[in-house]
Amino acid sequence: MADVLLDKRSDGVALITLNRPESLNAFGEDLPRLFSESLEACRSDSAVRCVAITGAGRAFCAGGDIRGMKGMVSGGEITKLVPADDDIEGSIAMFKAFQDSVILALHAFPKPTVALVNGAAAGGGMGLALACDLRVLSDRAKLVTAFRTIGLSEDCGVAYFLERMVGRAITLELLYLGATIEAERALALRLANRVVPHDALMAEGLALAAEIASGPTAAFGRMKSNVTFAESASLAEVLDREALNWKLSQRGTDHREAITSFLERRKPVFRGL
Repeated sequence: MADVLLDKRSDGVALITLNRPESLNAFGEDLPRLFSESLEACRSDSAVRCVAITGAGRAFCAGGDIRGMKGMVSGGEITKLVPADDDIEGSIAMFKAFQDSVILALHAFPKPTVALVNGAAAGGGMGLALACDLRVLSDRAKLVTAFRTIGLSEDCGVAYFLERMVGRAITLELLYLGATIEAERALALRLANRVVPHDALMAEGLALAAEIASGPTAAFGRMKSNVTFAESASLAEVLDREALNWKLSQRGTDHREAITSFLERRKPVFRGL
C-alpha cells in the first residue's frame, strides 16, 4: 500500500494519512514525495477547503528514518533524502529540498490545515505537526524533540515554530533535554489547540476540519497570509497587507453572501470564493 493515503471527503475536507506504520511513519521511502504530491493535489482542487493530516497505526510521525541515518554514518546505501556525506553541498541541497517540499509547503499552504496527532510526533514529525495551522491531540499523543537522543541539531522548522510559540528559554530547555511533551502539557504550552480522548480523535478532529471547510475559506487563506507575514514584518507593513487582503475579501462572493444571509436572517452558505 502507498506510503501516503489521500481521501477527499464530500464535506470539503481532504484527509492525508502518513502510512508507514511499521516505521512509525518516519520520513523514508516514498513518503516525502507522496506527501508533497498530496498537498499539491489538494492545493489545485477547489473542492478541497481544509486539509487534515494524521498517521496510520500508533504514531503520527517519527521524523527521520533511523535506518537511513545508519547508512549516512557508514557511507552505505541510504534514504532518498540525503546523498553520501562526502558530497556535503549535495547533501545540504537535497535536505533543503525535502524541507521546502514538506515543511515550508505545509506552513505556506493557502488553505487551512489541521494536524490530528494520534500518537508520537517526534523530531521532524514534531516539526510537521507544528507546521500545521491547528493541532488536535489524542490524550495518548506526545510531542518529542528527540534530536538530543540522536546527537543532531533540530530540523524541519522545530526551532522556528517552538521559539514563536513558547519563547527562547522554553524552546532551548525542550531541545537540550530531548523532552517528551505529553498531551496535557502541550495544551498548557499552547502547542496544542485541543486534547480529546484517543478514540474520539478522528471524529472530533474531522468535525473541526469540516466546520472550518464550511467557512469563507478564501478569506481564511488571506487571514493565514496576514498572520504568516506578521511573523517577520513591522506593524505598518502588516496594516498595509491587511488592507489589501481586506479589499480582496470584500470583493469576493463569500462576503456578499454573508451580508445577504444576515439581512435574510439565515445561515450563510460559503463557497470559498
